[in-house]
This record gives sequence, C-alpha cells and structure tokens, in this order.
Amino acid sequence: MYRFILKRLLMLIPVLLGVSFIVYTILSFTPGDSVQMMLGDNYSEEAYNALQAELGLDDPFLVQYGRFIVNAVQGDFGTSYSTGNPVAAEIAARLPNTILLSACAMLFAVLIGIPLGVISATHQYSAVDNISMVGALFGVSMPNFWLGLMLIVIFAAGLGWFPSSNFETWGALVLPAITLSANSLAMITRMTRSSMLETIRQDYIRTARAKGLKESVITIRHALRNAMIPIVTTVGLQFGFSLGGAVLVETVFSWPGIGRLLVDCIGLKDTPVVVACVLVLATMFTIINLCIDILYAFLDPRIRAQYKTAKR
Repeated sequence: MYRFILKRLLMLIPVLLGVSFIVYTILSFTPGDSVQMMLGDNYSEEAYNALQAELGLDDPFLVQYGRFIVNAVQGDFGTSYSTGNPVAAEIAARLPNTILLSACAMLFAVLIGIPLGVISATHQYSAVDNISMVGALFGVSMPNFWLGLMLIVIFAAGLGWFPSSNFETWGALVLPAITLSANSLAMITRMTRSSMLETIRQDYIRTARAKGLKESVITIRHALRNAMIPIVTTVGLQFGFSLGGAVLVETVFSWPGIGRLLVDCIGLKDTPVVVACVLVLATMFTIINLCIDILYAFLDPRIRAQYKTAKR
C-alpha cells in the first residue's frame, strides 16, 4: 500500500509540470501586456522598461518559466501583478472558501443522490424512478451559470429567501452549493441506480432473500455495500470536478474563492496567480483520486488481497 501511494505521489510531479507548462505557455502568448495593465494609460517608456525588467518579463520565455518552477518548488509563486501581494497569500486567503463550497455541494449531492439512486433501483420503473431519472437528465444538461442565475432571480431577488452576495451568513452558501451540486447530484443518482440494479440481480442477493432476511438488510448490508465501488469513484471524480466547476459558480455568485480569483486574474493576465491557482486545483484533484483508490481497499477485500500480494 505504501509503495502504491509513493508511486502515485511521484506521478504527480510530471503531471504538475505538464499542466504548469501548458498554462504558462498559453498565457505568455495570448494578447495583452501585463506591464501596460499595471501602469495604466499614462506611463513613460523608462517606467515601462524598468517594471518589465523588475518582473523579469524581458527574459526569454523558457527562462521565465524555469525561474517560476524553481521558485514554486521552494513554495514561492511570486508576486501578483494586479495586487502586488504574494501569490501564496492570495491563494491561502481564498482556498478555504472554495473547499467549503465544494464540500457542502458534494455533501448535498451524496446525501440526496445515493438514497435516491437506491430507491430508484429497488422500485424500478416506478413514479419515483421516472421522476428522478428525468431530474438527473436535467441536472446533467443544465449549465451551472444558467442554474445559478435562475436561483438568484427566483430565491434571492424574487422571494428573498437567501442572500446572493452577503457572505457573512451561512444562508449565502445555500444557493451556490445547490448550483454546484446539480451536476454531481445527477451523476451520483444515475451511477447509484445503475450499480444497484446490477448488484440486486446477483445470486447472493437471491440467496439472502431465500434465507428470509429483511429487504432493508439485503438492500443496505448486501446490495449497497457491494455496489459502492463505482459510486465512490463517481463521488471522488465529481468532487474533483466541483473544484473546477466552482470557477463559474463563484463568478456568478461573487463568491470569494479561488475560482473567482482565477477568472479575475485571467482577464488581467496575472500569470503567476493563474498558474498557481491551476497547480493548486490540479494537485487537489490528484490527491482526491489517490484517496479514492485507497478507499477501495477498505470497501473490497479482494483489492486488499491484491495489495498484500504485491507487497510480498
């Protein structure tokens, strides 16, 4: 197990290098001048050249990228072009808000999606099953930004139930969390239903019924437990995707997270902040996948046996 974890962590290095190189290249060759944006409209050529030299933007592209990577390995992502603050401080101030939003969204999706999928599977082709599948189809199809705007219009501006911009209260978290969880809720519900339908048709489920076990015991202890592997995979992937999907949701609701910071800095061509944000999101996504792989061993004894065999 430890060898597997170490191998996955080492694989993270080339992934992050590739992601950082692609993002840095795109930002470097996109239209716009970071120095000009920082100086404004009225500036002298001497001031422009001095600031460009100070930031190291007059160096060749590979030199700039190499310097960024060397500093990033030491925990220094540089200074934001737009605010003048350290990039690490900017991300540290915003990242907890994004994690909170994504965690609440996934908690909402799991608490509703898994029970709904189980009910849909055990009552196949019933009204509940049909309604949940139609709802899941809408959840997968609706863009997050459109759903967020509709929730603001109805529940914030219209009914006034929840605030859309006051982040000092927990009520401000409700609409963004629901918006971000819509796609994940739909995917988890569909995967739970599909996995449960496959499991409840197995011979050991028929044997359990023949022994006279209660249907609730069969569903929870036998069927759901053996159907958890694909469900856990979906939950893990959706949690990672929610971190990226938070970019649009945070922009719609003006949520002070890393996604909104990323969008704002892309418009300002603030390269250090953008690359650092993408690296943080990519790292978190990879770590989440690693945690899901480790969780497999606790859910399936056969996977634990494979780890023990590989260790020997």
